[in-house]
Amino acid sequence: MLKITPNLHFKGQCKQAIQLYKEAFNAQVKVILCESDANPSDWTVQSGDEDLVYHCEMYIGSQRLMLNDSSDEDAHSLKHTMSVVVTFNSATEVECAFSKLSDGCTLIHPMQSTSYSSCFVSLIDKFGMRWELMTEQAK
Repeated sequence: MLKITPNLHFKGQCKQAIQLYKEAFNAQVKVILCESDANPSDWTVQSGDEDLVYHCEMYIGSQRLMLNDSSDEDAHSLKHTMSVVVTFNSATEVECAFSKLSDGCTLIHPMQSTSYSSCFVSLIDKFGMRWELMTEQAK
């Protein structure tokens, strides 16, 4: 079953945003990983960024949101501070969707396994929409 999840990208203020949304919406944080928690094979932590949010899952009512701090200057300069995450059942489904979206796209994060997904890729499609395709399972 596909899941659609908004993903909010911050430029160093994710923890403050999490606190605000908890207070404003009685949001519940289910997962929060900082850069220092990232598996080094997933992600290279820049010096001074260890306390930034790498991945957060929060619920406002029954709606899941993902939040993170993004150091991607290209995405921020293009005002891509929100993406839509599509969660698939298998890596094969991620690969199939990516193959269809990849023509003319700008790749943000290449396809890889991460601490929270066995298959993850992030891109801006040829229409300027930011997508993150993933599986729920980690390897």
